[in-house]
Amino acid sequence: MDNLSSFTITQAHEKLKKKAISSVELVQSCIDRIEQVDSKINAVVHRNFEEALACAKEIDDAGIFDHPLTGIPYLAKDVFCEKGVKTTACSNVLRSKDYVAPFDSTTTTRLKAAGAISLGKTNTDEFTQGASTESSCYGVSCCPWDTARVAGGSSGGSAAAVAAHECLFALGTDTGGSIRQPAGFCGCTGMRVTYGRTSRYGVMSMASSLDTIGGLTRNVEDYALLLSAIAGNDPLDATTSDREVPDYVSALKEGIKGMKIGLPKEYFIEGIDPEVEAAIRVAADVFTSLGATVTDISLPHTQYAIATYYIIVPSEVSSNMARYDGIRYGHSEGEAKDLIDYYFQTRSAGFGDEVKRRIMLGTYALSAGYFDAYYRQAQRVRALIKHDFDEAFKNVDVILSPVSPTPAFKIGAHENDPLALYLEDIFTVSQPLAGVPALSIPCGFSKENLPIGLQLTGPQWGETTLLQAGYAYEQSTDWHQKTPEL
Repeated sequence: MDNLSSFTITQAHEKLKKKAISSVELVQSCIDRIEQVDSKINAVVHRNFEEALACAKEIDDAGIFDHPLTGIPYLAKDVFCEKGVKTTACSNVLRSKDYVAPFDSTTTTRLKAAGAISLGKTNTDEFTQGASTESSCYGVSCCPWDTARVAGGSSGGSAAAVAAHECLFALGTDTGGSIRQPAGFCGCTGMRVTYGRTSRYGVMSMASSLDTIGGLTRNVEDYALLLSAIAGNDPLDATTSDREVPDYVSALKEGIKGMKIGLPKEYFIEGIDPEVEAAIRVAADVFTSLGATVTDISLPHTQYAIATYYIIVPSEVSSNMARYDGIRYGHSEGEAKDLIDYYFQTRSAGFGDEVKRRIMLGTYALSAGYFDAYYRQAQRVRALIKHDFDEAFKNVDVILSPVSPTPAFKIGAHENDPLALYLEDIFTVSQPLAGVPALSIPCGFSKENLPIGLQLTGPQWGETTLLQAGYAYEQSTDWHQKTPEL
C-alpha cells in the first residue's frame, strides 16, 4: 500500500470500485508522500489533511464510487478559493492575515460534487505572476527531476506535486503558459483550455481576458476525466460558454489517421536548445507513423506575441490588483499620514517585486497619452495573432511545437533579468492571445535527464482533437510513465 499515490486516476478508480483499496488509504498514501518528499521540492504551501481524511472516511462508508473522481485526492493551486481553507495567492498581501476564503470556486465545488478530495494548496508565483514560482512568498518550488532547477510557473507547485506523486492530480491556471510550461519542465500532462470552457469564478485573477482554469495529471486519459468534471457553463461566470461539454474520454481512442499536423517555422528559432528541437522532430515522426500528415506552416505574427502579451497582461494586472488595499481584507500597515500614504505603505510591504513591476508597467500603458500607443495597439496585434491561427486551422487540425525553448532552468538563472524570464514564455503566449487551447505532454529527456515537453495547439473548442492526438502519441511512447527519484 506504500505506492498508492503513484496511481493514475483510472487505476485508483478501478481499485476503489473493486474495494481493493479504500479512499482513506489512498489519501493517507498521498499525505505520507508529502511528508516524505515535500521538504525537497516545496510544492505544498497549505495542508488540509485532517479534513481530507474525514472526507475520505465518509466516502468509504457510503461505498459508492460511480464517478471516476470519487475518493481521489488532489491539490489546488493557491489561487482557488475553498471555503474554510487558507488561500493566499502566495503573496504577503494575504499571507500576513492568513486569508481564509468564505466560499468555494466553481471548479472546487464541481470536484466536491464528484467526490474528489482536496489535500491543500500548492505553491505559485505571487498572484500567478511569473514563470518559475520564484516570486512566491513561500520560496521557489523545485523540479523533482533536479532540485537545483525550477519546477516552472506559475503552476509550478501543482506540476511538481503531480510529478513527485504527492497527489493524483492538481489544479492550475494558465494565462500565458502557467500550466503548460511547468508540465513540460516536470514531465506531466497539462492543458490550457479554450477561453470560456471552464469557469474562473472563485479563482484569484491576474489578467481576466486571458486567465483559464485547468489542471495537471499523469497522462492524457486522466486529463480527459478531469476536464469532463470541471468544464461547462457557469451562471456565476458570464465569460463561460453554453456549448455542450463533449465526452472527452470516449473520444480518446478514435485515433489520428488522416489528421493534419502543422509545424510552425517560427517556433524553431535560433536559441532553441538542440535537444528540444530534436525531441520535437522525433515526435513529429511518431505522429506520421500513426497515420497523420505533418506539414510546415507559418504563423507570421509570432514575433510580436511576447511584446503584445506583456502590455496586455500588466494592464489587466494593474486593474485587478487595485482591490488589495488593506482596508477590506488582507495586509495592512499601521501609521499613515493620509489615504494615499496608507495605500503606498500597504502595497509596498505586501506586494513582491514582480507584482509591483507589472502594476507599474500596466498603469503606464493605460495612462492618458499612452493608452492608444500601447494598450490599443497591443489589442490590434492580438487580433492579427488570432488571424494567423484562424488561417492555419483552415489547412491543419493541430499545430505541433515545443512548450519551452529549453528544459527547466537553474534556480536564480534569471534573478536579475526579468526580460529573460519573460522570454521563457515565447512558445506559450500566442495561444492565450488567440483564445485557443493547447496541450503539453512529455516527449523526451535531455542528456541531463530533464523532461522535454511538446505542445499541441488546436482551434477554439478543439480540446477533443488535442486529447485524441495526445492519447495516440502516449500509446506509442512511454515518456509519460517516467518518474523522478527523490
